[in-house]
Amino acid sequence: MGRSVAVVVGLVLLTSGLSGATASAGTAAVCGTTVTEYASAPSGAVVVDPAHDSELAQRTSDSPAGTTFWLKPGTHTLGTDAFGQVQPKDGDTYLGAPGAILDGRGVNQAAFTGQAKDVTIRGLTVRGFAAPQDQGVVNHDSGTHWVIEDSTIEDNRGAALMAGDRQEVRRSCLKDNGQYGMNAYRAGDGITGLVLEGNEITGNNTDDWETKSPGCGCSGGVKFWAVNGADVTGNWVHGNHGPGLWADTNDNDFLLRDNVIEDNDAEALSYEISHNLTVSDNVFRRNGLVAGRARAAKDDNFPVATIYLSESGGEPRLGARTHQIDIGGNTFEDNWGGVALWENADRYCNSPANTSTGYCTPFATKTQCTAPGITQKPLYDDCRWKTQNVTVHDNTFTFDPAHLGCTQFCGRMAVLSNYGSYPDWSPYKGDVVQQAITFGQNNHFSDNTYSGPWTFVAHDTSRVLTPEQWQAGPYGQDQGSKF
Repeated sequence: MGRSVAVVVGLVLLTSGLSGATASAGTAAVCGTTVTEYASAPSGAVVVDPAHDSELAQRTSDSPAGTTFWLKPGTHTLGTDAFGQVQPKDGDTYLGAPGAILDGRGVNQAAFTGQAKDVTIRGLTVRGFAAPQDQGVVNHDSGTHWVIEDSTIEDNRGAALMAGDRQEVRRSCLKDNGQYGMNAYRAGDGITGLVLEGNEITGNNTDDWETKSPGCGCSGGVKFWAVNGADVTGNWVHGNHGPGLWADTNDNDFLLRDNVIEDNDAEALSYEISHNLTVSDNVFRRNGLVAGRARAAKDDNFPVATIYLSESGGEPRLGARTHQIDIGGNTFEDNWGGVALWENADRYCNSPANTSTGYCTPFATKTQCTAPGITQKPLYDDCRWKTQNVTVHDNTFTFDPAHLGCTQFCGRMAVLSNYGSYPDWSPYKGDVVQQAITFGQNNHFSDNTYSGPWTFVAHDTSRVLTPEQWQAGPYGQDQGSKF
């Protein structure tokens, strides 16, 4: 991106098919490492002394745009006001010497705020901030093209990071934050061109938001909302309390490659009412065990997946690098489940069952999506987020129920929907969507390798198939696959 970076911290690249014994360190073992690149102040930098409370905020206010600040070793603070914060100007750069910490002490809500552009933060530890729910500590107001590199953002409430257009996060540790490692949400037009490369994202959602607010959909390592274009490469996403990565509502054009995603309580990847995705050359391990055991204990047979596609599919009418959801060349080891393709028959634009309240597909409006117009094409199609144009191919799926502590409902692949029933004016009642996702929306599994007692759920939760039934008519799935 036009810059040279002298230090790469803890980066161990993996290829697809790598065995579990080899990759326990992950692709990006960043947390706990020390960056020495910024051990001395660059020429012309403003030196910030931790001995003086709020000096960083004051120096930033007093300096012109485009200033470089070098934070000396030690703990820097921002006063006793909840709104004590740093407000960068366009082009400002913040470099942390080894041992430089910006500490909110549980008092300040945010560290770096405002909508300045082209802000850079490198080599800094940011901790102890008390951001409210759904808010973030760094880039609180989603400024454009912030670059966060070689930094540690840990032990905060809320999200470690918010995101803005063209934000780049590299070789950084996003660890043990109360809600998210990053909340990629910006009100209005959303976010474009997001880059996450070589980061370690671990232990987030320490405040257990799904228990505090059941059904909030507000937990995990990273949450994406209305992001158009994201490259998520070479990251180690592990041990998050909830999903590892969760793209929710009108995301488009995502690339996930060369990541290790493991030991997350729920899905490794949840891709929900979104479009156009490539998932390749990743390693997925031991994801969904907490969620799977909880569902099994309640005798709930809905498939718990490693990759969960919920009303998401390939859409050629949107600009993207692919016009399908392509899941290929990945290794899956001892996860609770495999890949699940789901479409809620009652969830569509303007339906009371759509939990993304106020949002519609890119091709219709809430006003349009009502009876009688919704009963006819094109609105009949354009008011739905469809799980369509999905290919799952050339992956390796391995699991042993004994490793998972599983006695029922694990080791499942799925293509299914529910019986449409709500609201009264819905044109999607009955098995219309069940038939469509199973047989009519170009969803195909092929050329995969399976090891373990896998079963396959098709059409609805009651229809559980053996590999032979899954491959035979009328399903015809997993042609060329090995069991």
